[in-house]
Amino acid sequence: MKAAVIVFPGSNCDRDIALALEQSIGKPTTMLWHQDTNVPDVDLIVVPGGFSYGDYLRCGAMAAHSPIMREVKRRADKGTRVLGICNGFQIITEAGLLPGVLMRNKDLKYVCKDVLVKVEDSQSAFTAKYKVGDVLRIPIGHAEGNYFADEATLKELEDQGRVAFRYCTPTGEITDAANPNGSQHNIAGVFNKARTVLGMMPHPERLADKHLGGTDGRAMFDALVETLA
Repeated sequence: MKAAVIVFPGSNCDRDIALALEQSIGKPTTMLWHQDTNVPDVDLIVVPGGFSYGDYLRCGAMAAHSPIMREVKRRADKGTRVLGICNGFQIITEAGLLPGVLMRNKDLKYVCKDVLVKVEDSQSAFTAKYKVGDVLRIPIGHAEGNYFADEATLKELEDQGRVAFRYCTPTGEITDAANPNGSQHNIAGVFNKARTVLGMMPHPERLADKHLGGTDGRAMFDALVETLA
């Protein structure tokens, strides 16, 4: 499997995800600068976390119009897997690859901690090594992770089973208390219609190695390798 990671001014999780992917793939990933206009032949494109363009205007709004994103959208339309993590989730929603927006957290504060998320779908290249109902411990670090969409869009996401992860309790209950940012329906991650694009606020790359204190995120990268190799 071949993977590429997009790097924007302000990205700070690009090397983390590149290392996590390398551990699963067994070879380095390609790093692409935001001003590049070409994406090599790859199976996966990752839009990483960070603070692209300093989060000016609106998180992800400027990065969504970077030259590289035109090619990312073109590849996504052809079925190349795209993973947007945290700021990457914000960027790909701003770019129109996923519905909805990421707004300020409900308490208007930056939140950085481990959270629990429930796996809602295992029928994708990203989640194939998880089981529906699995509860994962994955870190978050964001001030704008409050997922919002209109009622028609939320209904469509629910009806089509396109919610990938929800914030939950240790026993998998979906409660307000388990929701760290006010996200509607406790949504932590969503798919596009084809399940080839995934956006998520938690950082699986931050718990993909036992030396980091856990490996709940590792299965996502192993699944991508097994599915796309």
